Amino acid sequence: MPQFKGVDFYGLDGLLSDEERMVRDTVREWVDDRVLPVIGQHYREGTFPSELIPELSRLGAFGSNLRGYGCAGLGSVAYGLLMQELERGDSGLRSFVSVQGALAMYAMDAFGTDAQKERWLPPMARGEKLGCFGLTEPDFGSNPAGLATRARKTSQGYVIQGNKMWITSGSLADVAVVWAKIENDPGVEGASPDAIRGFLVEKGVPGFSAQDIHGKLSLRASVTSELLLDHCEVGEDALLPAARGLKAPLRCLNQARYGIAWGAVGAAMACYEEARQYAASRIQFGRPIGSFQLVQKKLAEMLTEITKAQLLVLRLAQLKDQGQARHPQISMAKMNNVETALGVARTARDILGAAGILDECQCFRHLCNLESVKTYEGTHDIHLLILGEEITGIPAFA
Repeated sequence: MPQFKGVDFYGLDGLLSDEERMVRDTVREWVDDRVLPVIGQHYREGTFPSELIPELSRLGAFGSNLRGYGCAGLGSVAYGLLMQELERGDSGLRSFVSVQGALAMYAMDAFGTDAQKERWLPPMARGEKLGCFGLTEPDFGSNPAGLATRARKTSQGYVIQGNKMWITSGSLADVAVVWAKIENDPGVEGASPDAIRGFLVEKGVPGFSAQDIHGKLSLRASVTSELLLDHCEVGEDALLPAARGLKAPLRCLNQARYGIAWGAVGAAMACYEEARQYAASRIQFGRPIGSFQLVQKKLAEMLTEITKAQLLVLRLAQLKDQGQARHPQISMAKMNNVETALGVARTARDILGAAGILDECQCFRHLCNLESVKTYEGTHDIHLLILGEEITGIPAFA
């Protein structure tokens, strides 16, 4: 398979540092050599490529934008490029890395004690321990403030009761970051009647279990689970002390949304390049279909939308490194770039015709995956409402 050369119509490569290009090119080569040859089979069989976990750790992919504890400490552009290349391979692979680093590890780094960080972050950076993030519930997705999981204070710690749904890596994880409400929590000023807090719940704790969700037609090369907490007892040291209120999990979600915005560009690149190559080689009416005006229009529009998405995340990365990125800006990038990638994937499938539905091609796999990416970490509509509130000052979902 020839090495992927990228899609860069506006010469953005010239704006990258040597380190940023090195990170991108290293991950790009690894995806070409190790992911693309096997991901189709994993998708077909509905299995996660767990054999790649040690290699991802050697790439420094886990918690790569965190500092210390064995993490790579990448800047926002380099981290984004890493996410881009992983999702060029498959959204499920990028989701796995995002959940490990941007959700589970970030929650510990931002809200945990020194002891919690020392215990979990180094082995998670090495891929020896895996994490997941339990916020979404069967009845509460877009409205996390309404979550029903409860934690009751006891003399020994807490008893947690509830279910979490659609949890990436749930049954793989050694530790779950679980969000629950503590009634009249004295640790949160003005908490009435409930306060959302974060807990580290380890695999094997009595009352805690995970069961995988089957029958998925999207993210098939990813493990998606339900977490069951039935009178699950954890100690005082399970509480993330600095995570107080809904803003804490939302901060984690912003980290994940940022990576998704970059990852979607990678999926779009893969589909565009597949369509471009097919249009150059597929002969109909005695000439390549790429010579017809309608196909050229489609390719031109795909390239234009990808370029706009690239410019959006590059500027967002600059703002993030300056400490100036705001959550509505992250929402715009996630919303726009996933929608762009979906459109590119659909157009690529159209250009490939019947061949586009085969799993030996990439576009339909990306198309199916992106339908889930559009939904998780805030649906397209929720991000529209976040922007609407930013514009008007009026929260439409309150």
